[in-house]
Amino acid sequence: MGVVYMAEQREPVRRKVALKVIKPGMDTRQVVSRFEAERQALALMDHPNIAKVLDGGATESGRPYFVMELVHGIPLTEYCDQNQLTTRQRLELFVQVCQAVQHAHQKEIIHRDIKPSNVMITLHDHLAVPKIIDFGIAKATNQQLTEKTLFTGYGQMMGTPLYMSPEQAQLSGLDVDTRTDIYSLGVLLYELLTGSTPFDSERIREADFDEVRRMIREMEPPRPSARLSTLAAGAAGTISARRKTDPAGLCHSMRGELDWIVMKALEKDRTRRYETASDFAQDIPRYLADEPVQACPPSTAYRLRKFVRRNRPKVLAGATVVCGLVTLLIFGIILFAIAFRREKTLRHAAQQSAQQAVQSQQLPEQSQQRAEQSELEARRMAYASDIMLASRAWRDGDLRQFVELLDRHRPKKGEPDPRGFEWYYLRQLPRVSHFEFEGHEGAVYFTCCSPDGRWLATAGEDGTVRVYDVATRQIHTTIETGHGEVNGVAFSPDGHTIASAGDDGTVTIWDLETGRPVRKLEAYPGEA
Repeated sequence: MGVVYMAEQREPVRRKVALKVIKPGMDTRQVVSRFEAERQALALMDHPNIAKVLDGGATESGRPYFVMELVHGIPLTEYCDQNQLTTRQRLELFVQVCQAVQHAHQKEIIHRDIKPSNVMITLHDHLAVPKIIDFGIAKATNQQLTEKTLFTGYGQMMGTPLYMSPEQAQLSGLDVDTRTDIYSLGVLLYELLTGSTPFDSERIREADFDEVRRMIREMEPPRPSARLSTLAAGAAGTISARRKTDPAGLCHSMRGELDWIVMKALEKDRTRRYETASDFAQDIPRYLADEPVQACPPSTAYRLRKFVRRNRPKVLAGATVVCGLVTLLIFGIILFAIAFRREKTLRHAAQQSAQQAVQSQQLPEQSQQRAEQSELEARRMAYASDIMLASRAWRDGDLRQFVELLDRHRPKKGEPDPRGFEWYYLRQLPRVSHFEFEGHEGAVYFTCCSPDGRWLATAGEDGTVRVYDVATRQIHTTIETGHGEVNGVAFSPDGHTIASAGDDGTVTIWDLETGRPVRKLEAYPGEA
């Protein structure tokens, strides 16, 4: 609604100033009201990190203007990247921004458009000083900023979508309070730490009005550490270099308290955010001093309620599956108890059979029969023991030992089958087990496990292969294949390399530890 000039004030003092005046042809009643409200909001401020108003008035043609201090600077995020500020230095600058917003809230003013371009960095004696500018859509909570009528039209969103709180995305702005600025500060901190906003800017830009509002109100953004862990190697290297660290170190530093602090500010439910900007600011020094922070991860019960609300039909279907699994588990426990008792019985029988075999050495026919019986009992005992050990290996996550123990008792040709229900129950457990692994953007088309059971590889439509540590469920290696969609993946027998096949008709062999290609095989298009 306005244009800003650099001007020179000549009286009563000579100095450079910023002069903001309404653009010609835009001096409607509503725009003039907004302009005067911004001028009055700035006039109320008296904080070193907020641009000061020096004078105001109207031009000869009646267009209102105001004069404020001239801020020579660049946006906060741009300054941090250009000067390669560390995470600690970025957090220290962010605390000053929070304190300035707290000052505005104490003056009963809500900014409603906190974003990097409205937080400029200027240098005072080589010291970086943040300056909050542009209160053009500010809202007063318990006072009137202008004598003119000032209202937000129905269906009109006030603010910038990438930094907008869920309540700002509602059809009415009447329910907005100071916690909307807390959310925008959370987005700003997210960008300072990860180099990107919680929601993809391209997706927001291409979506229609209703889809943008739905994303802001309903979609849960990934944690900062999760966002960093899914970046391509090149992007991760660039972002970490701008913070004077390496990708692994940057991702590790986000986990825990910084994740909690950012996600508390980004809560959809504003009652779960920081109550004030001052509370937000105070958690940063606590983190930097290794003291307990106010933010903490959401409780399991809260996360469960949120999940059920988002996925009610899937939860009902999942509950049916869980009931079936519980039933299988109960049967399994009963069978394990039976197997344990059988093991004790078989051991006792084996001991008796051994004694009888010694006593009947003088009777060849009886000795032969008893020896066969003893061998059979010993096999049964070994079977019962291996079933118990396999159950323990499954419980401990040792998939390799689990499979080896069960495969020992597959009958050979001509031998009796020793397997009971318990063997088949255990053998089908890997098919019904469910683990969640984060990382892929899109459908997962194929999974496979390494020969030693330590690694799990997944491939999907986003063109990546991700290798997870089965024990920790954490990503070990992310491979950008360049195949397009990846339709298949497999480990080598020694588990040191992994092969992927995709829509581009090629098969590529990758080193598991480095994620680098070892060999590329050309196939017929569409048949890899």
